[in-house]
Amino acid sequence: MKIIYLPLDERPCNTTYPKQASEVASDWTIITPNIRLLGQKKKQGDIKGLRKFLLKESSDADAAVISTEMLAYGGLLPSRLHASDEEIIINYEKTIRQLKSQNENLKLYVSNLIMRTPRSSSSDEEPDYYEEYGAEIFQYGWLKDKKKREGLSNEELQQFSYVKTYVPIEHIQDYENRRKFNLRINQLNISLLNNKIIDFLVIPQDDAAEFGYTAMDQKKVFKWLDEDYSQSVMIYPGADEVGFSLLARAYNEQKKQRPKIFPIYSSTLGPYIIPLYEDRPINETMKAHIMVNGCELVNSPEKADIILAYNTPGKKMQESWDQLTDNIDITYSSYRHLPTFVREIENYLDNGYPVIIADSAYSNGGDGELIKLLDSKKLLEKLSSYKGWNTNGNTLGSTIAAGVFALGEGNSEAIKQNLLMHLFDDFFYQSLVRMEVTENELPKLGLNYFDLGEKKEIVRCIIEEKLEQQKKTFLKQTFSTDSYQISVDFPWNRMFEISCQLSIK
Repeated sequence: MKIIYLPLDERPCNTTYPKQASEVASDWTIITPNIRLLGQKKKQGDIKGLRKFLLKESSDADAAVISTEMLAYGGLLPSRLHASDEEIIINYEKTIRQLKSQNENLKLYVSNLIMRTPRSSSSDEEPDYYEEYGAEIFQYGWLKDKKKREGLSNEELQQFSYVKTYVPIEHIQDYENRRKFNLRINQLNISLLNNKIIDFLVIPQDDAAEFGYTAMDQKKVFKWLDEDYSQSVMIYPGADEVGFSLLARAYNEQKKQRPKIFPIYSSTLGPYIIPLYEDRPINETMKAHIMVNGCELVNSPEKADIILAYNTPGKKMQESWDQLTDNIDITYSSYRHLPTFVREIENYLDNGYPVIIADSAYSNGGDGELIKLLDSKKLLEKLSSYKGWNTNGNTLGSTIAAGVFALGEGNSEAIKQNLLMHLFDDFFYQSLVRMEVTENELPKLGLNYFDLGEKKEIVRCIIEEKLEQQKKTFLKQTFSTDSYQISVDFPWNRMFEISCQLSIK
């Protein structure tokens, strides 16, 4: 079984990590382009080179997982910065049709994001004017949408009047025109799906909210969908996990299987909480991610192939670093009971069920209380997957996919290595070390969160040392006898994400 994989961008969460997860299953081959073709942050990838790669490798492939952002624009960030050139649409459609015409048996799994609208002012991943006007552009879209759908209060009307005069009209026009152009490619992909060129299409929402530009675009996309293809296109909160998910779906469909998943929650209100950066309750997002991965949701463990242990907030979600402060919401204790949740996990493992964890109690990192309890019961090494990174959708989609690849005769050493690596990245780094180094070490070096300058080697050494310290603190009963080597790097030369490479000797 040969699968071609064209990722969303060059970061490890879209390249290395899904490939490592998929290689737990030994009965297929994943072919990816040379990393040099994928661009670098805002620098566009080599689109002509990527087309050549796809056309060459897919001629004898069983399936291809393709990011529209990479193939059309040259990456995720270029999709937010392009000049709306008509050639983008023409060349993209031509390539997709060529792939199908030269290999009619090739299954095409395509992802195409609804462009995000960040709440804060930063040009790190957005147009330059977002540095000064980003928050107001978000507010403008949010208030514009709410005014049309529900109406605005007097206070909101005043705020709307202010942002309309504060943000230069040329910036609003540039931003809205690019969104309109991107929607045309969303519409093109739906047409290609309806014409059976694309076999399965996902349209994830990156950093969604109840109102705003993303919600307005989502409504337009829904109008274009043909009811006959409702099982072949999915719209849901997510982004960076989409490579994991579509690879898992391709794997399941090639194997003609649909693994059944039964979820358990750590809190009573967990299924009904709307996570940070998303627009719907956790339970609804879970349904979509299970389906996208080519799996089936079941209502009893007796029917299940996989147990999804879903660590959720008590009543509301906070950022992972809040668990280290006095600002942590009391309902993390009063509205959930983690010892009972961990006992459930233990019972399922003892009865031979594969268990995967979606650690979504916090955004942007894992839950220290859960990790301590799992370690004390010596359960961490017995899991099929642990994920707890960035958003709820990122965490959920990637852990389901890893669970799929670990079914059957999955490589136990590779599973173990992936578990430990994600503990280092998702919990030790994202929840603990990232904020500590940002606040206490970067100022001494004259650096900031968004730019490590020429001193990333110094920062790397600091982070690797602190990661080792956190492992000793939290993993006292598991992974304690393993000899391993860990190294980190900074794919976008900033603190938000690392490349975490780990090998167990």
